[in-house]
Amino acid sequence: MEKYQLICKLLDEKKAKDITIVNIEGLTIIADKFVICSARSNTQVKALVDIVDEGMSKEGYEPLRVEGKQEGRWAVLDYGDVIVHIFYEETRKL
Repeated sequence: MEKYQLICKLLDEKKAKDITIVNIEGLTIIADKFVICSARSNTQVKALVDIVDEGMSKEGYEPLRVEGKQEGRWAVLDYGDVIVHIFYEETRKL
């Protein structure tokens, strides 16, 4: 299973909404794919960050960086070739 597929599976299992994969390979050097999703609450944003982090760790992947978890409005997990954006639903609408 590809890294981004595993991330999507983990997010889906925890009821993330509107999971979207954006292929940016060849367009930028920062990553090959963005995985973007929404959460229904600040608490769910934090829970989704935790489940992705734990699930990826079990498969041997550690994030290079995690930002925004404490606020719960938007969080990002950087896995090098895949960057995960988890938005509180209202923040994503902006």
